[in-house]
Amino acid sequence: MATERGLKVATIGGGSSYTPEIVEGFIKRYDELPVKDLYLVDIEEGKWKLDIVGALAQRMVEEAGVDMKIHLTLDRREAIKDADFVTTQFRVGLLDARIRDEKIPLRYNCIGQETTGAGGLAKALRTIPVILDICKDIEELAPDAWLINFTNPSGIIAETVNKHTNVKSIGLCNVPVKMHMMSADILGVDREDVRMDLVGLNHLVWGRDVIYKGESKIDEVLEKLVSGQVQEVKNVPDFGWGEDLLKSLRMMPCPYHRYYYLTAKMLEEEIESAKTKGTRGEVVKKVEAELFELYKDPNLKEKPKQLEQRGGQYYSDAACDLISAIYNDKGTIHYVNIQNNGTVDCLPNDSAIERTCYVDKEGAHPLNVKPLPSKVKGLLQVVNEYEALAVEAGVYGDYDAALQALVIHPLVESSIAKPLLDDIIKENIDYLPQFKAVVESGRVK
Repeated sequence: MATERGLKVATIGGGSSYTPEIVEGFIKRYDELPVKDLYLVDIEEGKWKLDIVGALAQRMVEEAGVDMKIHLTLDRREAIKDADFVTTQFRVGLLDARIRDEKIPLRYNCIGQETTGAGGLAKALRTIPVILDICKDIEELAPDAWLINFTNPSGIIAETVNKHTNVKSIGLCNVPVKMHMMSADILGVDREDVRMDLVGLNHLVWGRDVIYKGESKIDEVLEKLVSGQVQEVKNVPDFGWGEDLLKSLRMMPCPYHRYYYLTAKMLEEEIESAKTKGTRGEVVKKVEAELFELYKDPNLKEKPKQLEQRGGQYYSDAACDLISAIYNDKGTIHYVNIQNNGTVDCLPNDSAIERTCYVDKEGAHPLNVKPLPSKVKGLLQVVNEYEALAVEAGVYGDYDAALQALVIHPLVESSIAKPLLDDIIKENIDYLPQFKAVVESGRVK
């Protein structure tokens, strides 16, 4: 791994507003992770963002005095060739597509969210053809590279890559990282001394335990969550869980569980927000515009604090930590999306799960999981089968699989599944080459 000159990393979606965080992550780990060539890749439509972020990245590297060269390119193959690591953080259709993902379901009085339910399916269908193209390039040009994906919906993308490519890959999400940090902060202890027993799917992961220096602290954490005094994440409304729910669950839900456990409240909030301040995507679009104005400042030479308002902070730093664990054969604990392979006995082996793992040069190794109780197993299995259908639909342009994915999803009322799916396909057709034949056949109304 790595040339004599050092590591080569390609970041697909390099014009993202999150890129300064990954640059900062590589800078602060430079002594243990000698990234000498960082390729930031984007598409023509995103070139203006790439130029702004790239100039900031260059200023950050110069300010830090590290020997890292920043390359800006629209040529993905050039970036991937002989790379040691490829990170993916792209959004097909940009934020306008996210806003559609949120608004289309709301027409049907249905949760509209970018990674969960109908909106998550729309995002997956757009993203799957692109991730498969990227993987073809990796297989040809950098067969030994690791793909570290934090493009959403991360679990579905992880499952797609595992099932349909030969690329070594690990999926990453910032939600488990935030759950870990929040638990340590609740306990008032050093984050390094806490380990979470996390298991589930991406954005549907449960904390079965919080372990501090060998002792279970889950009850203390849940007690604080019941109090409602803990701010969890910026991109999910922070309704209280309710004492009875948490006591009966006796596990730590992730913030996205609110869509399943508090569906009516979440839908009501989404409808009201869409009428007043806009959907979350519209809010983020404004935040991102402000960030890029900041990034243009030639005197800015560090990641600005305002980036935390984007809602996805810590993704990139977690990615750098993960890359270092692989490169340095650390055997450290991380929370990642990997192939199940028998870890969770109630799910198929080829499913992608989110699990506490130790990571070394061979990749991520999930810790053993005791059988899951019925109170989580039922929801987990249904959403897992939805994800399998979403992968099938996205890879093959299978209309029936896409329709059944919506029919079985807990957040979609089955009678609206067809008109909802048809709207998703029609309004995203520019990004859904796999569905063009279905549209031409007249099946999409």
